[in-house]
Amino acid sequence: MLTGGCACGAVRYEAHGTPWHETLCHCPTCRRVAGAPAVAWFTVRRADLRLVAGTPKVFRSSPGVVRGFCGACGTPLTYARDDLPDEVDVTTASLDDPAALPPRDQTQLAHRIPWMAPLPGLPGFAGGRDGS
Repeated sequence: MLTGGCACGAVRYEAHGTPWHETLCHCPTCRRVAGAPAVAWFTVRRADLRLVAGTPKVFRSSPGVVRGFCGACGTPLTYARDDLPDEVDVTTASLDDPAALPPRDQTQLAHRIPWMAPLPGLPGFAGGRDGS
């Protein structure tokens, strides 16, 4: 089980099951939402993500996408697509031990900020893994 939450502690979660799609995303929306040059994510089944404290605020960041964040401190927490109703992505840096789940690839490299070097040794995709 993985545990994590926001910076202020108002929202806490447990992620059960086996995570997948551990990635570092360079897309403009992730960057803007997090205020960071890239955002690390992992995916779990929605049924395997359990809130143990608080409830994230949510907003539609683009058509078909809902992002969750702490309403008190603003920590980005989740990314969910309408067309993948059984999956949710969770920000790796919100884990209590983010080192336990390093990225296995990089996505949206076509949108990478030029001064942000890609992580060496990780496979990369210009867009998403599916070619989008």
